[in-house]
Amino acid sequence: MKLLKIKKKESKEEKLRDILQTVRRIDIKTRKVVQDIFSGEYHSVFKGRGMDFSEVREYEPGDDVRSIDWNVTARMGRAYVKQFEEERELTVLIVADMSRSSAFGTRNDLKREIAVQIAALLAFSAIENDDLVGLLMFTDQVEKFVPPKKGKQHILRIIRELLAFEPAHERTDIGEALQYLQRIIRRSAIVFLISDFLDGELRRPLSLMAKKHDLIPIVISDPAEWGIDGAGVIVFEDSETGRLLAADTSDPNMTRLFKAEAKEDYFNQQKLFASIGLDSIYVRTDEDYIKALEKFFRKRALQFR
Repeated sequence: MKLLKIKKKESKEEKLRDILQTVRRIDIKTRKVVQDIFSGEYHSVFKGRGMDFSEVREYEPGDDVRSIDWNVTARMGRAYVKQFEEERELTVLIVADMSRSSAFGTRNDLKREIAVQIAALLAFSAIENDDLVGLLMFTDQVEKFVPPKKGKQHILRIIRELLAFEPAHERTDIGEALQYLQRIIRRSAIVFLISDFLDGELRRPLSLMAKKHDLIPIVISDPAEWGIDGAGVIVFEDSETGRLLAADTSDPNMTRLFKAEAKEDYFNQQKLFASIGLDSIYVRTDEDYIKALEKFFRKRALQFR
């Protein structure tokens, strides 16, 4: 017999207090990580949109002759070169899957809780570089959109929205979320798509999004989704459809088949991302997501050298 713990229902005031305490904890932890690790990495990996003209100065030996401003040179009688500065400001969008399957986890944190921490780290990294940050939360519909803005108070609002959010729907439709973004985001953006990617055919929506934006899938999974051994007969419930399936996890053939299917899904997903040209990040609820993000930043940095 399974012992059930009955949780006291929180009042609105208690829930708000818990949310604010969690926001403070995430704020303190994330700012330290950003300052220690990700600020410089973020800047080197995500370049500005281009180069803006800054000023002209006299030519010095070693300057690129292609940067000579011939109009100013002719006027002044001496060689002058144009100087440019990187147009730094970027738009960063956190696109978070809030369907029912995200409220699953068999280790320390639920997938949704990991997603909030990752979103906070990326958002604080972005504002350290004076970028705009927006948030879109979706299920099988777009449920909330927070337009991109700058500043710490805006980031804290994004974290509060993620923590307090209660979805109206249970299923997942990544394509619907990406189509919505395509309609409302005019300029090129960095799009972090955080989901367990338990959805149908994704090639078309991902490909269309990647043509204009820097789309980065962040796949969050739980160890139980890769296989369970020796736990006897378990009744699984599809968190989005409610369909029940009984499986005997002590049957080696059953567990081997389950693991093989999970592995095949993983490799097919990786092939899909690679074929579209997407750099993906894989995070598990029983592993340190900071290490996964560090690995991504290091890999990206090598591409810009």
